[in-house]
Amino acid sequence: MFYFQLVLMAGTVILSYHFEYTDTFPVHSQGFFCYDSTLSKPYPGPESSSRVPPRLLYPLITVLPVLTILLGEVSTALINPRWGNREKIISCGDCCFFNPLLRRIVRILGLFSFGLFCTVIFAGAVQTVTGNQAPHFLSVCRPNYTALGCKSHMQYIASPYACSGDPDLINEARKAFPSKPAALGAYAAVYTTMYVTLVLKVKGSRLVKPSLCLAMLSPAWLLCLLRVAEYRNHWRDVLAGTIVGGAIAVFLVTCVLNNFGSSSSEEGDLIEKEQEGVIEDEIPLPTACEKIAVVKVR
Repeated sequence: MFYFQLVLMAGTVILSYHFEYTDTFPVHSQGFFCYDSTLSKPYPGPESSSRVPPRLLYPLITVLPVLTILLGEVSTALINPRWGNREKIISCGDCCFFNPLLRRIVRILGLFSFGLFCTVIFAGAVQTVTGNQAPHFLSVCRPNYTALGCKSHMQYIASPYACSGDPDLINEARKAFPSKPAALGAYAAVYTTMYVTLVLKVKGSRLVKPSLCLAMLSPAWLLCLLRVAEYRNHWRDVLAGTIVGGAIAVFLVTCVLNNFGSSSSEEGDLIEKEQEGVIEDEIPLPTACEKIAVVKVR
């Protein structure tokens, strides 16, 4: 099963690479209306000139969640002495064993990485199929309205040769829906927020966890606003990207990780109850037959 997971992970990495950096999957060439004001915004420049360039975006959506999860797992293991009993120790042959803490960290971070690549694949696939234009599409397309015979705003141009601008910029301007940065930011924010909410236990204040969650969600929200303000995406593009990223994170956490539960849930629940003082040296309750026997004796 472990080797199958490695193959699946490698497949997602390769597929996301083809969507992100190659022209293996050509983008659908969608037409446009003459003088469309929603597509005539000024060209904001390459992604590297954005206020949140890729060199800043990708470290934020990877380093911050990883550090949060690592600190949370290590602190939980140090605070709760019986934490290690929640995870099964997996042996490899007769000599090697996976530490419970290491196994849990690898499981959570491995699924987080898998979800990142799945988000890239899903967003890239939708962008390729739809070919929706960015708000600055006509600025990089540079259509010759006279040669195209545009006489009114209601005239639709469906010719794939209507643009005379840079083909690379035109191709990028057709990948607006959904917004891939918004999807990645929402995925990382929702995944980390759910981890903080479901795993971390903070005593003494009820505002610590909500404050942490808001602090993690705020960068994703600001990223969406910047994408719209810089005319790189429409509001519907960032909304769709946020829904895609958030849905993938929720699905992985709830359906695959079981809300970050342990691999042996029954034992983990018992240990958690002991730690909270719910049960201590629990005495087995009498069965129904024993109760009937006591009643008859009386």
